[in-house]
Amino acid sequence: MKTILLTGASGQVGWELQRALAPLGRVVAPSSAVLNLADTDSIRRVIREVRPHLIVNSAAYTAVDRAESEPELAMAVNGTAPGILAEEAKRIHAGLVHYSTDYVFDGTKPGPYRETDPTHPMGVYGSTKLAGEEAIRAVGVPHLIFRTSWVYGVRGRNFVLTILRLANERHELSVVDDQIGTPTWSRLIAQTTALTLSQRDIEEVSGTYHLSAGGSTSWHGVACAVIEEYRARRESVGWPVLRLQPQNIFPISTDQYPTTAQRPANSMLDNGKLAKVFGLALPDWRASLQMALDDAATIAL
Repeated sequence: MKTILLTGASGQVGWELQRALAPLGRVVAPSSAVLNLADTDSIRRVIREVRPHLIVNSAAYTAVDRAESEPELAMAVNGTAPGILAEEAKRIHAGLVHYSTDYVFDGTKPGPYRETDPTHPMGVYGSTKLAGEEAIRAVGVPHLIFRTSWVYGVRGRNFVLTILRLANERHELSVVDDQIGTPTWSRLIAQTTALTLSQRDIEEVSGTYHLSAGGSTSWHGVACAVIEEYRARRESVGWPVLRLQPQNIFPISTDQYPTTAQRPANSMLDNGKLAKVFGLALPDWRASLQMALDDAATIAL
């Protein structure tokens, strides 16, 4: 049986990966206290002890705004660590799966981004994630780099759960409407990863792929959809009544909601390469959101 070393198992994607990867081998998922991506020695020690056939790196520094004041830590986790993982994987002839982000682009393209489009991150987070990609490619290890966008789940911290929490506290809400992207369920990312690994040998398909749900919307569109879908299920599931009504979610511009780090105005990713190589057509973002909420036995507000 193959051994799979999984980082970031307590995160949104990592938690789903533990289940999705289980049929493919023995999943070893050390905690961040054991495998600390900010500590090079920690990375090398764990990999040399486990000697996995595959490394799946779902851990990352994802605090986009805080990264502007913690660039060294963000670079250590997002930029340097993937290169160390790649070096160790190559040394033991293992493959590497790594997750990146739409933030490697500046969002000025009018349509969905392809893997071959020029990168131009606008902030520390995007720059460090791009550095991680480049470090993996420079090592030359067989790899799959999946760029995804607007990741959410029904656990942890994410936009969907934040909207539900605020909807339980407020009667009105203003949400940015001029940033366009695709909400992508963490389980969809994990299951798609497992499907790609089960289909083809990683050496044959090594490269960068975009992996996001289908379609697109704005943050305002996501917020409205979340409340509508929640309300449609509330009585049958036994969830509490929310204070916020969909019609009281008001669209605003990015200028009206300033943040420390700049966000891309366009985060849409083209999944064409994923479909061509693996034959995978991912569901529309709204359908994924419906499945995520259907699967949520409880949501803590």
